[in-house]
Amino acid sequence: MNTKCRILLSCLFLLLKTFPAKADNYPKNLNIDVLHYKFELKLSDENDQIYGRTSMRIFFKKDGLDNLRFDLVNQTEALLGKGMIVDSVYEMAAKTSFTHTNNELWIKLSKPSTANAETQLIIAYHGIPADGLRIGATRYGDRSFFNENWPNRARHWLPTIDHPYEKATSEFLVNAPNHYQVVSNGLLMEETNLDATTKLTHWKQNVPVSSWLYVLGVAEFAVQYVGWFDGKSIQTWVYNKDHEAGFYDFAEPTKQVMGFFSDYVGPYVYEKIANVQTPSVKGGMETSSAIFYGEELVDGKRSTRLRNVVIHELAHQWFGNAVTESTWDDAWLSEGFATYFTMLFIEHAYGREEFVNQLLAARKTTYAALAKDPGYKIIDDRSPEKAPVTSGLTYQKGAWILHMLRKMMGDQAFNAGIRDYYQRFMNGNATTTDFRLAMERASGKNLQPFFNQWLYQGGYIAMKGSWKYDAASKMVKISLQQTQPSSYNFDFSIEVGLYKTGDLLPEISVHPVSSRTIELSIPAATKPEKVQLDPQTVLLASWEFEEAKPLNPTKK
Repeated sequence: MNTKCRILLSCLFLLLKTFPAKADNYPKNLNIDVLHYKFELKLSDENDQIYGRTSMRIFFKKDGLDNLRFDLVNQTEALLGKGMIVDSVYEMAAKTSFTHTNNELWIKLSKPSTANAETQLIIAYHGIPADGLRIGATRYGDRSFFNENWPNRARHWLPTIDHPYEKATSEFLVNAPNHYQVVSNGLLMEETNLDATTKLTHWKQNVPVSSWLYVLGVAEFAVQYVGWFDGKSIQTWVYNKDHEAGFYDFAEPTKQVMGFFSDYVGPYVYEKIANVQTPSVKGGMETSSAIFYGEELVDGKRSTRLRNVVIHELAHQWFGNAVTESTWDDAWLSEGFATYFTMLFIEHAYGREEFVNQLLAARKTTYAALAKDPGYKIIDDRSPEKAPVTSGLTYQKGAWILHMLRKMMGDQAFNAGIRDYYQRFMNGNATTTDFRLAMERASGKNLQPFFNQWLYQGGYIAMKGSWKYDAASKMVKISLQQTQPSSYNFDFSIEVGLYKTGDLLPEISVHPVSSRTIELSIPAATKPEKVQLDPQTVLLASWEFEEAKPLNPTKK
């Protein structure tokens, strides 16, 4: 093969790594924009059937559209009779035709669209949700209604464009038995007893979000108004039987976290923040302005686990919610970011040692996952209709990639890049390329090789080696070998710390690595007490490393 062919193949390989084929093949309609959803729901204690009426305001970007597609799971035998039945569809008060099969609702427009014009659709439907909206008992056996839309389950109970690329404002008007309290996105607009048994609750959010972030909780709640942040209410919603434990558990650290992220990243965009207890999730779910936490987390102990879940879900209000990935391929922009920004708050509030402990735990989790799936790529073909769109690596390795990027750029440039990225894409959608360009603007560096290596390829760094002290040359000599499979090659820098006898802090030197065999010589006037790789915890790698044994040890 001649040199030109080698260069062309290398360029092709780089392009494939940089712009991988996308399997998030959701049928996007970029010719329309859903501006607003109005969800009206009737809930009952008599049965699990819901009655819905969804109004949509739609903006046309193109002339000539005559059919629009939405997601709504239809009733089937495979779902044991569950699913939604559409009763009617209206456009601008005139009844129109539709088809509803294969979980797709196609609506015939009364006339072809006109660019830059708007229309309104009203969809009436009913049914028992097979998923998405959980109707059932809390841990106390009390009836409740709680949703779980992640990643594409809103379609089980709400007609929407059920994909993160589409963001819209929303409101929920819920008719439910009046012994319940209702929480949802945004601000409470109305709470009215319609008669002796039924109450209307109306919530409205004027900030656009994607479909998985719409939230509804209906239960016998205890509600506490904890305080204010930047003029926005901080609230706690827990089961009335958990009010003492729940009010204690959620009293902290919400306000402190919101202050840190607002200062570090940019403004909090939603109208309130509510911490809500639910049986519908395990851990947490970042639904905008009203975050869900698994009911088992509420125990009155204000545990470290709950604290870290609260920080993580609050971080999502900035990353995932306000700035949302454009496709599922880029889900790390949500989960990797929320995981690392949880660590950043821990560093800020609880100290460097706890921050490092978080990094070490994440590195351990990453390598345990890589042992099972070494080829897993952070950015790859993702589609929730086919397979999970995240794994533990999306969270933990994604967080480590941000940590290494911060080290490469420096704290000031990293923070500037984050603020630029957030400002540009707040209340919109972004890609990994958008993020990379923001960080390049802030750092003045070409970050494409770093992104290609850590995000678009799988694999890991593993090393094995030893050190010895050469008294004649007054050098610490280090031999390392990359031992991961040969298909995974990495260029990186490794820090080496030399500890003099009695010193608590090492002398640190940094060494670029571009080959699988690593030979280093580091000046040292005397033999160090200890030689440590990565003393500042800045490299995602594993290693076996020790002092070399003498070739002919003296026998005793």
